[in-house]
Amino acid sequence: MDRFDAMRAFVRVVEAGSFTKAAQTLHLSRTSVTQLVQQLEARLRVKLLNRTTRKVGVTADGAAYYERVVRVLAELEEIETGLPNAAASPKGELRVDVPSPFASMILVPALPDFHARYPDLQLDLGVSDRMVDLIGDNVDCVVRGGELGDQSLAARHVADLRLGVYAAPAYLARAGVPGHPEQLHDAQHRIVSFRSPRTGSAFPYALERGGQSVRVHGRHVVAIDEGNAYLAAGLAGLGVLWLPEYMAKAQVANGGLTRLFEDWHIAPMPLYVAYPPNRHVSKKLRVFIDWIAALMAAHAPVIRQGGAPAQDS
Repeated sequence: MDRFDAMRAFVRVVEAGSFTKAAQTLHLSRTSVTQLVQQLEARLRVKLLNRTTRKVGVTADGAAYYERVVRVLAELEEIETGLPNAAASPKGELRVDVPSPFASMILVPALPDFHARYPDLQLDLGVSDRMVDLIGDNVDCVVRGGELGDQSLAARHVADLRLGVYAAPAYLARAGVPGHPEQLHDAQHRIVSFRSPRTGSAFPYALERGGQSVRVHGRHVVAIDEGNAYLAAGLAGLGVLWLPEYMAKAQVANGGLTRLFEDWHIAPMPLYVAYPPNRHVSKKLRVFIDWIAALMAAHAPVIRQGGAPAQDS
């Protein structure tokens, strides 16, 4: 038995709550993970896990052992990456989940630069707007827009996405060009509703101008919970969209979308990189977060109070 392999297997079972899920994230068979944990228990002569047909729970001894093992594995990684040659080039796999428009329009086009800087890092990229269980799914970090639903996560604020209201020319030809946000409540107008993948609720649409505030509810013919499909619905003329500027820029340039209410203000959407609070922040994760922050400084820098971009510290 390799003791460190057994420790890693035990940690993943505790975090995933399942031998099957732990095996999937470790790229091992369920039998191999089970044997590693059994061998570890035999070596320690302590029962670490309670197993039932429905779930896996940790014993009191297992919980205490887990806390120590997590620190040992983190220290081991620090020792390995702290060597002069290792420090120059972090290596290994990094599991990241990002929203689909952000992936296709910003992150993936910039990945050649990331790979050139860190050739020994392998990104396992999940592209979705779904809720991700960072611990259970063994994901190192997620990039998400809007205020974080899980306040227990550690997070770095990396950008403020400026928002605008847009519609396709075909839609405006059919429904008319609204001169005021309140007109979106008129019978002829429709919005494309964006539903939160976390709550299923529609995101609120609020605009301000000169002390006046308008919250648009509007009617919709389609509600969508994924960013690229949301954009496609607007381009198809199904209604008015609220979009980050980076998503709309190319479509405005080629005539696919027209911006509305340009003299109205919409609060920017914060963008965060979030990661488990009790998970060791490895060198490979640190360099990825720093790279994302630098990337977003060019696209949508964090805005200080008063409207000026914040200086990256």
